Parts: sequence; structure tokens; C-alpha cells
Amino acid sequence: MPKGHGKAITQNKKARHDYLIEETYEAGIVLQGTEIKSLRNGRVNLKDSHARIDRRGEVQLLNLHIAEYEQGNRYNHDPTRTRKLLLHRKEIDKLIGLTQQQGYALIPLKIYIKNGFAKVLIGLGKGKKKYDKREDLKRKQMKRDVDRAIKEHVK
Repeated sequence: MPKGHGKAITQNKKARHDYLIEETYEAGIVLQGTEIKSLRNGRVNLKDSHARIDRRGEVQLLNLHIAEYEQGNRYNHDPTRTRKLLLHRKEIDKLIGLTQQQGYALIPLKIYIKNGFAKVLIGLGKGKKKYDKREDLKRKQMKRDVDRAIKEHVK
């Protein structure tokens, strides 16, 4: 199955608006007991989350909110704990070099289930300026207008 395909749980639509995504990486995510149940129920929020590479060379996902499982007991998890992402060493080494360049960040784009495992699609992105965002909105509006005109013309 190609990268980024599977049963989608949530997407970060704002990320593509705020960042110019240059590359994407598929990473596994280390979860505790009840986290996967909440994730499968769709009780996850990707807003304001980001990834970073720590001193030990591990990729960490910060500010990802997975709500507590309703039927969980005292072994329920902390909703906003830092979670480890699983990538190959070559990918991590490449990301270390790329993220040290000014303006680049690792942003989670999508969480999905692939072959029974929770996966995160992270993107290497560079922050957009305000004028870039306006240009994208203009382009999107022009595309809508053209599609609408073609649809009306066909009728």
C-alpha cells in the first residue's frame, strides 16, 4: 500500500495552508494501551502539534491530543504526552540535516490505520508568508470559478 493510504482517522488541513510541504514521511507511532482505542474512535486532535528530533536522535511528536478512553480505568493515558515516532535511521539522519536549516519544521499531516498499525504522515515544511497564503486562496478561487463555469456551460 502506498505511503499515506489507509483508513484515515484525522487530517491537519490547516498545515498545508500554513506550510509549504516539500517532502512527506510515513512514521509509526508508539502508543500506550488505551490510546489506540481512542484513536480508532476518532478522538484525536492534530491542531498545534509538531514533531522534533531530540538529542538522542529520536523523533518525538508533541502536543498531539488523544482523548482519554471512556471505558478506561485507572490505567488511562495522559492525553497530551509526548509520543515517539518510528522512522528508519537513514530517514532520521536526513531529517536532522534538513530541519537544521532555518525555517523548516516537521508537521503531522494525517493519522491513519494501515495494516492494523497506527501511522502518522509527517511533512517537512517551510512556513508560508502572508502573501503566499493570499496567492493560494486566489488560485483556489479561480479554479472554483472555472469549474463552475464549465459545469454551467455543459448543462
